[in-house]
Amino acid sequence: MRNTLMRGGRPRALAGVVLLLGGAVACGPSGAGGEAGAGGASSTPSATTSVRFGEEIELSDGRHVGVSYAAGSGLVEQHRDAGTDEWSKPRVVYRTMADACQSITLEEFDGTVAVIADWGYYCADGEPPEESIAAVGTGDLSRWDAKLTKAFDGWEKATAEGDSRHLRFTNGSTRLRWSRAEGFGQVEETYR
Repeated sequence: MRNTLMRGGRPRALAGVVLLLGGAVACGPSGAGGEAGAGGASSTPSATTSVRFGEEIELSDGRHVGVSYAAGSGLVEQHRDAGTDEWSKPRVVYRTMADACQSITLEEFDGTVAVIADWGYYCADGEPPEESIAAVGTGDLSRWDAKLTKAFDGWEKATAEGDSRHLRFTNGSTRLRWSRAEGFGQVEETYR
């Protein structure tokens, strides 16, 4: 299951999630939760953040995951169980102060969630990203792995390598592997 939302794209049912996330982020306690550095996860962004972009996906088991850019914080995630309306507290999956690009891509692989997100100065105006993030959430979605790739045009897609325990992010001949046992590997160039 794959969802991508581009700036200027058609409206989706995600508006409620974005408003909910925006309210939670804007009203959340300042300084609560752990601080996260580049690639780290924190439980709550600062109170001065606001949502810029957003995307939501319904998983095959009925759970929902919402991911947004929060200005001044970075990539923020919330999720909710099937049949409930209560979202988890916002969690910073990747902290950055850079400008968000034009899209977030979410894809599910049998309960494992892959996220592609990009940042950079003037990125929303069409400049290439300066930071490209591949992130993966597993299990109850309380744990997220994130890998930063700098000075890179961004990941184009994520695919499963056999099953959801092994994912691959690609852009042309560049690839990045993730495994549930070992996390992210190194960025590799494949020559054909």
